[in-house]
Amino acid sequence: MVLIDVEVAVKPALVQTVSMDLSFRYLDSLATSFQHCLLSSWIKDNIKKKECCLYVEDAREGFCMCGYPKNHHPVEAIEAEEYTGETWNKDLHVREVPTDAFGDISFRKQKIGKYVRVSSGTSAEVLYQLMTEHWKLQPPNLLISVTGGAKNFNMKTRLKDKFHRGLIKVAQTTGAWILTGGTHTGVMKHVGMAVHDYILSSRFMERQIIAIGVATWGVIHNRQDLVHPEGCFPAHYYLDEQGQGRLSCLDDNHSHFLLVDDGMHGHYGTEIELRGKLEKLISEQPLGNRESGVKIPVVCVVLDGGPGTLNTIYNSMMNNTPCVVLDGSGRLADVIAHVAALPLSEVTIAHTQQLLKRYFLDETFSELQIIDWTKKLQDIIRMPHLLTVFYINEDKKSDLDVAILQAFLKASRSKDSVGNKEKQLELAVAWNRVDIAQSEFFTEESHWKSRDLHQAMFSALVGHKAEFVRLLLENGVCLDQFLESEDTLCELYTHLPRCMFLHKLARRAPGDEISLSHVSEEVRHLLGSFTCPLYPPASPSHRTQMSINDTISTYVTLVPQSVWNAGRDLFLWSVLQNKRELAEIAWEQCKDCIAAALAASKILKKLADEGGDNGEESMSELADHYEKQAIGVFSECHRCDEQRAQKLLIRISPSWGGTTCLRLALEADDKSFIAHSGVQALLTHVWYGKLAVDNPHWRLLLSMLFFPLVFTGFVVFRHDKAIRREAERKKEKKMDSVTQSYSGERVNPHISDRSGKSPLKPLNCWTRLVSLYTCPQVKFYWNIASYFGFLWLFAVVLMMDFQSSPSWRELLLYVWLISLVCEEVRQLFCDSDGFDFQWKAKMYIKDLWNILDVLSITLFIIGLTLRLQASDSLFYVGKVILCIDFIIFCLRLMAIFTISRTLGPKIIIVRRMMLDLFLFLFLLSIWVVAYGVSTQGILIENEERLNWILRGALYEPYLVIFGSLPSSIDSTQFSMDSCSVNGTDPLKPKCPVLNSDSNPVFPEWLTIIMLCVYLLFANILLLNLLIAIFNYTFQQVQDHTDTFWKLQRYDLIKEYYSRPALPPPFILLSHLYLFIRCLVQRRASQKSRPFRQELTQTETDDLLSWEACMKGNYLASLQQERSQSVEHQIQVTAEKVAAMSELLNREQERGSVTMEKRLAKLEEQVSKSTKALQWVMDALTSQGYKSKQKVPVLARTESDTAESNRQEPDGEKTHHFYARQLHYPGSNVKRFPVPEEKVPWEVDFSVYSPPVYSLQGIRENPAGRTGIRGRGALKTLGPNPFLNLGLAQKNAPLPEGLETKLGKKLYQSINAKIKSGTKVYKSYVDDIRNTDNAWVETTIITLHLDCHTPQCDLLSPQTKLLQWLKVSSQTPMCPDQGEVLCHVAQFHQVNF
Repeated sequence: MVLIDVEVAVKPALVQTVSMDLSFRYLDSLATSFQHCLLSSWIKDNIKKKECCLYVEDAREGFCMCGYPKNHHPVEAIEAEEYTGETWNKDLHVREVPTDAFGDISFRKQKIGKYVRVSSGTSAEVLYQLMTEHWKLQPPNLLISVTGGAKNFNMKTRLKDKFHRGLIKVAQTTGAWILTGGTHTGVMKHVGMAVHDYILSSRFMERQIIAIGVATWGVIHNRQDLVHPEGCFPAHYYLDEQGQGRLSCLDDNHSHFLLVDDGMHGHYGTEIELRGKLEKLISEQPLGNRESGVKIPVVCVVLDGGPGTLNTIYNSMMNNTPCVVLDGSGRLADVIAHVAALPLSEVTIAHTQQLLKRYFLDETFSELQIIDWTKKLQDIIRMPHLLTVFYINEDKKSDLDVAILQAFLKASRSKDSVGNKEKQLELAVAWNRVDIAQSEFFTEESHWKSRDLHQAMFSALVGHKAEFVRLLLENGVCLDQFLESEDTLCELYTHLPRCMFLHKLARRAPGDEISLSHVSEEVRHLLGSFTCPLYPPASPSHRTQMSINDTISTYVTLVPQSVWNAGRDLFLWSVLQNKRELAEIAWEQCKDCIAAALAASKILKKLADEGGDNGEESMSELADHYEKQAIGVFSECHRCDEQRAQKLLIRISPSWGGTTCLRLALEADDKSFIAHSGVQALLTHVWYGKLAVDNPHWRLLLSMLFFPLVFTGFVVFRHDKAIRREAERKKEKKMDSVTQSYSGERVNPHISDRSGKSPLKPLNCWTRLVSLYTCPQVKFYWNIASYFGFLWLFAVVLMMDFQSSPSWRELLLYVWLISLVCEEVRQLFCDSDGFDFQWKAKMYIKDLWNILDVLSITLFIIGLTLRLQASDSLFYVGKVILCIDFIIFCLRLMAIFTISRTLGPKIIIVRRMMLDLFLFLFLLSIWVVAYGVSTQGILIENEERLNWILRGALYEPYLVIFGSLPSSIDSTQFSMDSCSVNGTDPLKPKCPVLNSDSNPVFPEWLTIIMLCVYLLFANILLLNLLIAIFNYTFQQVQDHTDTFWKLQRYDLIKEYYSRPALPPPFILLSHLYLFIRCLVQRRASQKSRPFRQELTQTETDDLLSWEACMKGNYLASLQQERSQSVEHQIQVTAEKVAAMSELLNREQERGSVTMEKRLAKLEEQVSKSTKALQWVMDALTSQGYKSKQKVPVLARTESDTAESNRQEPDGEKTHHFYARQLHYPGSNVKRFPVPEEKVPWEVDFSVYSPPVYSLQGIRENPAGRTGIRGRGALKTLGPNPFLNLGLAQKNAPLPEGLETKLGKKLYQSINAKIKSGTKVYKSYVDDIRNTDNAWVETTIITLHLDCHTPQCDLLSPQTKLLQWLKVSSQTPMCPDQGEVLCHVAQFHQVNF
């Protein structure tokens, strides 16, 4: 128990951590409980279950007619007096009550899903709200309804693998919901196995697979574990396949369950109706965030299956839902796959019976069932646009996911409505299937306009689908047109995902409206206040007219106008949300790519610093990536043209706030970019001024002392070199002209003057002299000499000439210091880049050397103030302060040598080690204080002198580290002469505690041990730790010596470029001149800016075009490097091996299929041979030839039997189709199924027994049977005449409105013209309302209206009665309308 207390006392931080962890868990538990309470309350109010309210015992004892035992009924149902004497009726005696089964379902400890028990009468809207709002499911981009056999069945290994892989791939890539029956049997079990395999094979799942099971509550085994009035969180469900009997267990790999309850027990299929309603509701929901008119697509996938599955497929296809059937999965799926390849005339009743015998071995079908199957199969294959058969051995559709997605595209393509192609592309974007888009929409024949792709582009950007963005850009999207409107960019920022920038933007934007001005303010904060807003707050119509100077008051100088750059805008939007793939694509579209990459590096580093640990690593990595990209492009530029590359560095970029690439790199601390040879060449160019770079240092020094040497060519100027190069070029051109004249070629005399430039003139003497002394390098040398002179004068004054009254040397020193102060003030207020004072002050303070300057000047002023006082004590204090100040001035000397390539990195190492040393002193002080205080307390009793307390507790322990061992802790070395007994002597320490014999009584053994331990840790451990820290710092800087040195060169070069030519103290003259000129001109001097250059628009366009070309070369080289890398070669090899393995497997299966085909052909040949032999025997028998033996009976094959039963089809002609649809419109009456071969009245159809709808007649439909008798929905029995009037006009205007009624005047006018119209066609119409006794007959009359007829005037846009429409065979319309227009077009001999 004591040990535990000690541990708790020693580790309070651990206790605090545990308590905080417990508190967070408690808060999380409270939040979860609150969510459960909200869910329970909502479910109780909106979702019901069904229960029996009248117990009536059936044939089984103790069981009700509803199927549930007596103990599952409430007391009210058993003792229900209000229903006394009534016969049990499901519709009357099953009621809805609040559900009692919902919550989380747990199959294993790690696997938790959602479930709810719902009434079969629950609306689909409530269920969809439950899933999206309360279960937090994202609306799907695709709904895959998997149906098929409910019993367990086996599939071939390859087909099963393809089904598992394809289903999961399509669900994962598209964000689809998978809808199944939810039980652990049949096709539902296969779906669960696919999800299970995906979970096992994926360590990091990109997204959860949403598998929703819609099952019947009354057939679920162990459902009592799911019941709780307040919900189960979670309910533990156990799979018991051994004891389930006729019931079914839920599949443990589904994520959500809707358990449909109709109040009955053991009745399968209850959920079908509600599932269909839910699928229909989901198919009507909009897809994505924008109102593009695209709805959520639904696809039905069929495996195996029986009669119930056939009804499901038939109803789905009649509702225009595409279906994908897996050939080889068994039973119904194989039947449909077989008939899908046949013409309609071959799908007969006999052939259907043969297929049912082949694929349904253990099942029997009645004649009516076979007829029903035949009719439905015929209707199914009549809709090939909705039917897709997945053949495992077909090369083109080897992937199920592609077949599923193409099935819906094929179905939607058949509608071919206006804008349908764009909507299909929207679907491909939502599914994130670039392969589908490439194969279906972006073929060689397709031609897209940029505006047609804008909606898809927006969806791809918001969905962060980088591959789609690249594909759309490659196929015609123009970014300038896409971001032409400011609203589009604002909407993109509105749809930002949760990220740090969105959080920062929300704090700036009032309410929910985000404008570009808010974005601009936040981006400027990230880039730095030295930039201008990228988006000035102006209306879109005045974008290009507003100057950035009107927006920013802190900017001193004029800046370029704001530029609206679509590539820049998209790249910035991608970078701000840290999306690397999108940003990479957008960067490739940027014109000013180097500045864009450096700006991205600055923004990401700033976000990483402000975000702490939240995404810091990924942002830092992306920042380094864009620094490398900038280096890569700039390397290409520098390799091609050094002068142009240097222009790129200092060119003012209007797209990025009027800053330069060099400034962005410096602010982003991109050391590698600054260390690039091209950047250093620019710095060297500025450092040498107008002098040539290759001048030796000794020549410059001699020219500084003896300036007439400049006039002799002793020092070379760049202008001289340019003149020399121009002379050489002229000489070469002259030699070329001479050579051409000898060769007989004609020479253009003006060829040398083609450039139009005047020849260069030599520099005069004054220009040479000024260029020498204004060179930054020469200024630097003069300032070094001046500073050494200052330090020498300062030392002389302190050591030799520090009198009570200042001497001339001391006065000169003061003047010299004043010149240094004036220079510091000039640096603070004047800047060659034109930044505002706040920014310059911030940059000034950030420099350590400037801090030393301020400190040294401040101490000098304090020392000077005290030195000038009359008091001798203050005089001496002033001298001491000046002596300390001299140390700081000497330390400031190190900054001068940062320009040296040898000493510069060493100074950086010293600065880094000083920081390490301060941290180390904190550790060392702990040991020093601990040892000093304890030793002082043991040896000395009640020391009251503060100075000796500090010496004993701090000073002496510190000296021990360096070998000064104390003698007071060892009695053998103790002497009374070295101390004072009572501490009376101020020059001696107090003696230790003594006994009566004047001997120390302190425990000698303890003090010696303490000294040994102290030396062990302080002198060995800590000092060696310090050496290791210094070594690490040295190695870290030494490895990047060149980079660090090149980075710090910029500040020094910029400082000396802007300095006046005269060194201190003569620099006061320059300051006076600048001050007077500033007063006279009323503005600061406009000195040339070597690091900022503003180009004309033409120069900018040429430079950016060249940069874009270099960027293309860089990206091409990167691509070539990737293709030649070892990783890429390994990947390509692996893909080839996988492809070869797939081909081998396919060839192996193809061989087995070929063998089956050959056997089938052999059987066919045997059958034909048998027929031939039978014919020969019959012929011989008819001639009277008899055999001595009995005639052998030849075996009949299945094909012979089928052939004998099969009737000869009447060609490929088909009968009416719409008049035989099973569901009669506007009623619940179902037609009798009439297959194609049984339509004519002449064909015998003995089992034909259609229902009667309305009055029954005698006359028969001339087109054949329809499956229903009576008048139906038509007005009369027999033919019902209809008139179709076709009005045609050339170049007719389009009216704005459309009314259903023509109006009296127009009706009379057209009715009068009907007699003059031309009768085109009169015949029977295949109408869905037709019956056996009533049908529709139509007469088509065409009227051609000229522009000047009165009827045309009534149809003008002003009347708003009708709308002229350009129609074709692709225009969506009713089938009878299409037939009418087809006849009219044939009559007028025009294409339709």
